[in-house]
Amino acid sequence: MHTPPQTHSHEVHTGTVHLPAPTAWPILLALGVMLLVGSLVMSVWIGALGAFLLVVSAVGWFREVLPHEKHVDVPVQHEIVEIEPSRAGVARIEVDETHRAQLPLQTFPISAGIKGGIAGGIVMLIPAEIYGLLRYHSLWYVVNLLGGAGVAGWANPTPEQLTHFRLGAFITANIIQGATTLLVGLLYGALLPVWPRRPILLGGIVAPVLWTGLLHNVLGIVNPYLQQNIDWWSFAASQVVFGLVAGYVVSRSGNLQRLHQAPLAIRLGVESPGLEGHKTEEDDRR
Repeated sequence: MHTPPQTHSHEVHTGTVHLPAPTAWPILLALGVMLLVGSLVMSVWIGALGAFLLVVSAVGWFREVLPHEKHVDVPVQHEIVEIEPSRAGVARIEVDETHRAQLPLQTFPISAGIKGGIAGGIVMLIPAEIYGLLRYHSLWYVVNLLGGAGVAGWANPTPEQLTHFRLGAFITANIIQGATTLLVGLLYGALLPVWPRRPILLGGIVAPVLWTGLLHNVLGIVNPYLQQNIDWWSFAASQVVFGLVAGYVVSRSGNLQRLHQAPLAIRLGVESPGLEGHKTEEDDRR
């Protein structure tokens, strides 16, 4: 088979562009790596196929660049491009002309989020403790289950051990419960102004359902023991109670009536030229 003469970098190429020769070996190499990694959760035969593709494509790719890199000369096609300017108008979104400088004033104070977090954190203990009393006849089961996740040297306790008082688990559970409820309460104070018409729907139903589902999936990886021993129906009920109480307390701690008619983009603080009205020369002079 006739092999075309290879050109060197110091030669002059007129009317052509000197480019590296195209090759499919990098794609096959990436496919081999993907199959090799995917075999960790699939099958050993997938890993064997990935290893085979990895070796073959690596050898093929190295032969493309060693000992000399292969190149091709691509002919240049000259084309005259005429650029015609266009002055088409830009459509703008019609929104309420609420002065943006007033929007930061229409937010809940930080104290509202703290009060909501404390109130919700206290009330959510009621359904959790009711579950512990009905199922395990102990007030300490839920406390130990939450606190035992962070206490060293107490791995995989039995249900009988969880029904007795344990000082380390009690302190840890209070720290986790207090910090989490305060942070979520502050988050409610920042998010509820975005949904001023039905804040209870966001704080009491949407948010608790979302983070309950997220925790159910994450704990299966981080702490399988905790994920298996949590009763998720009672956990979801306590989260909904927390969300309803915290959302109610936060929403009653401030007045956001001016934002009720503002579009969602304005409430989120989105900066976009399309959200502003057309400016005149008089506005520019101001």
